[in-house]
Amino acid sequence: MKYLKVIAFTHKQIELKELGRLVLCQENLTEKLHEVKARFGIDEIFYLATCNRVEFIMSTPQIVDKAFAHQFLETVGMSLCSHSTNTFVEAAAIYEGQEAMNHLLRTSCSLESLIVGEKEILAQLRKAYEDCREAGLTGDCLRVVMNCVVKTAKEVYTHTNISKNPISVVSLAYRKLKDLKLCSNARVLIIGAGETNRNISKYLQKHKFSNFSVFNRTLSKAQQLAADLGGEAFELDELKNYNKGFDAIITCTSAVEPILTPEIYTSLLNGETDKKTIVDLAIPNDTAPEVLERFDVNFIEVHSLNEIAKKNLQERYQELVHAEAIIEQNIAEFLVMLKQRKIELAMRQVPEKIKEIRNNAVNTVFAEEVQSLDKESREILEKVMNYMEKKYISVPMIMAKDILINNN
Repeated sequence: MKYLKVIAFTHKQIELKELGRLVLCQENLTEKLHEVKARFGIDEIFYLATCNRVEFIMSTPQIVDKAFAHQFLETVGMSLCSHSTNTFVEAAAIYEGQEAMNHLLRTSCSLESLIVGEKEILAQLRKAYEDCREAGLTGDCLRVVMNCVVKTAKEVYTHTNISKNPISVVSLAYRKLKDLKLCSNARVLIIGAGETNRNISKYLQKHKFSNFSVFNRTLSKAQQLAADLGGEAFELDELKNYNKGFDAIITCTSAVEPILTPEIYTSLLNGETDKKTIVDLAIPNDTAPEVLERFDVNFIEVHSLNEIAKKNLQERYQELVHAEAIIEQNIAEFLVMLKQRKIELAMRQVPEKIKEIRNNAVNTVFAEEVQSLDKESREILEKVMNYMEKKYISVPMIMAKDILINNN
């Protein structure tokens, strides 16, 4: 494990908008990684880029320090000026050996993520590795490392509550909406086409909702979201004229005054009297207080969801101690496995050596004696030597493993 090295640029030291400058173009990514692999004598390498981290994971006997990182960044071709390169290198975290392994395990379990407990990082890490493996950039060392990384992350997510309770407002809002058991052809009005509404729309679409009408100040953005959802698009001003009815409204805009006034809401009802649902994720709310006073509404709003999110986040942090215990146990097991693997690699030559000794004995040292034996005696001798050869091959391996296990 001493050859395992990581150069990490993360949200902990670098602003997210700056991290984007370190992301490599996918078109010639493989070519660049092969180039730095050859240039710096790196045996294996893969590259991870997410919204809050850029990392280079490698197996190399080379000394990886700030000077190495500086040369590495210049060679990998990120088109950074000298000042920017220096700034990024100073902010880099460099790990090696067991520290590097611990970092990778913590990363895969989301303990190093911007939001603890978000499982996406494991999938991102696996894909980054697989892409580089298929490109011939990795080998046996990073393979066994990644086996341990995936195993550990699965154990953490399975045996702790670190990812059980959602902490994003969007996922919490969808869960609340789901609890109301709306049918999949429910008429959903979406007011605002920003990131929040786009995200909650993905949840709805994933769960087979299909009847959408999108309203936005900029019609082109409404059309883009409506196209993704297979719905209709309208300018925000058309809200007051909409007369097709609705079952749920999802709203999130940057308006400073309420959009859903009693007058607008009455118009949208179009004479319907059943209880409707409003999911208001705007700050301040897009729904006027008078709407809630005058109408029977299932109201899901951002302030109460934020309180739930804070509580769930605190519960996730309480699970850190259990996650770290699982990581510690897996590192201990990994170290034993590495020792066993070293023995197995070292023992690969044992069968060849035994065959050499046998052939030398039969054909050189005892050649005359063997030739003087009759056919039946030579066959017996051959059986005895075959039996002993098989036993001798297994004995050193078994003894070495026993010693290793007993010492641990």
